[in-house]
Amino acid sequence: MNKIVLITGATSGIGQACARKFAENGDKLILTGRNEHRLAELRKELSEKGTQVLTLAFDVRDREKAEKFFRELPIEWQEVDVLVNNAGLALGLEPEYKGDHDDWETMIDTNIKGLLTMTRLVVPGMVTRNRGHIINMGSVAGDAAYAGGNVYCATKAAVKALTDGLRIDVADTAIRVTNLKPGLVETNFSNIRFHGDSDRAANVYKGIKPLTGDDIADVAVYAANAPEHVQIAEVLILATHQASGSVIVRK
Repeated sequence: MNKIVLITGATSGIGQACARKFAENGDKLILTGRNEHRLAELRKELSEKGTQVLTLAFDVRDREKAEKFFRELPIEWQEVDVLVNNAGLALGLEPEYKGDHDDWETMIDTNIKGLLTMTRLVVPGMVTRNRGHIINMGSVAGDAAYAGGNVYCATKAAVKALTDGLRIDVADTAIRVTNLKPGLVETNFSNIRFHGDSDRAANVYKGIKPLTGDDIADVAVYAANAPEHVQIAEVLILATHQASGSVIVRK
């Protein structure tokens, strides 16, 4: 059965890869992101291949706008089957005592509060219908802190706790809840972390073959399409030469 899949942060990286993989699966897509132009390009690309796509341009940090868009969803798009809480970012790699307040607030507001906003909007309908699936994009960084990761690691630890808590809250329903925890994934993630310093970002992936957005999207689609009695609760996905958030063998 074709599902309605809502993906936040769909304009690049893992979110964009998820959009393409769920489209290949035959699902209908609600794609959100901050960049209206990129959303339009992705909608055009996927629509030309036969996918039904609705795009909503807003920042998940803006709760009022998110609530407005969700209230105004056309009736045929209101029953969301899969929510992929993907929107998130890391900013900076300084020691905690030298961190930037604005970077901290952006990470917390996006990675934690934005996820909570979308969960609060979408999951009540799933509970009413007694069906649905929430896939939260966590990180290996949520398992243990690494040098310079401090606040980012804390936000991804929060994603783990929130995902586990939600799974407990809906255990009496047929709703499934998944936490995907990628390691090194080569997207624009590091470029954003280093505020556009492309050379510094490229060094993150030197000497190792990192994961791609498609690798993570494959796992998301698998989890969403597992048999109804199977709940993929948590998946840690690492490159072959990465053992943890801080142990990476470069060759």
